Amino acid sequence: MNRVIAVCNQKGGVGKTTTAVNVSACLAIMGKRVLLIDLDPQASATVSIGVDITHCKTTSYDVIVDGDTIQDALVATSVKGLDLVPASLELAKAELRLSQLDEPDTAMRKACEAIREPYDAIFFDCPPSLGILTSNALVAAESVVIPVQCEYLALEGLSALVQAIDVVRHGRNPDLEIAGIVLTMTDFRSNLAREVAEEVKRFFPGKVFETAIPRNIRVAESPSFGKPVCVYEPHSTGAMAYQLLAEEVAKKVLGLGGSEAVRVPLAAAEGPTP
Repeated sequence: MNRVIAVCNQKGGVGKTTTAVNVSACLAIMGKRVLLIDLDPQASATVSIGVDITHCKTTSYDVIVDGDTIQDALVATSVKGLDLVPASLELAKAELRLSQLDEPDTAMRKACEAIREPYDAIFFDCPPSLGILTSNALVAAESVVIPVQCEYLALEGLSALVQAIDVVRHGRNPDLEIAGIVLTMTDFRSNLAREVAEEVKRFFPGKVFETAIPRNIRVAESPSFGKPVCVYEPHSTGAMAYQLLAEEVAKKVLGLGGSEAVRVPLAAAEGPTP
């Protein structure tokens, strides 16, 4: 069972944070106990899940740089079963601080060792880079999920990410593997999207999740309301796609057995219309 998953792609704007937040939330709604760790200095996952960073005394910066425990940084979210380790702008200084250590990429693995047991899944939302923060996630993780936007130059830079994963696998984390590729922002009515999807499948044979995430206004809107789309508008096409993706991740990556129906919170059903 691979319970620790890094969601990463050094290319920005590919749906990385959206995928980390929504898969985490959907799994929690399915009854799983999930931890989301925000390692991006932009703190997009923290904002998207509705946590006010100004009220957080301890963040992932304090964990990864100062050695605070994950328990000290835990924040319960509005989604039952989903906890968060929030990020802050201070993470922008972490690269310099960590680079002065003998083992700059092992801090998060050490922190996670004491927190794994209560959770069915732990997700890292990585920054859009291949720096020390992403390396910390890769060293701590067992699997990598890579969101890939279904647009021109989709594979640009992915070879560098694959090489970085290989370096970690042949060094500090021999068990690390690519769990799957998520096609995001898809519109298969266009020839380009279909061609990109085929290209990604050729590049990562057998590694592309069956569920693709369509372009959907509700997915784009939900972070501004501080809610995952499966709570903000659970009947939208984007929410249903992430629910299906979460079931795939549960079975294929986490090894959690048969799928469970996603239970839509009653309050969420009163949200905006599709």
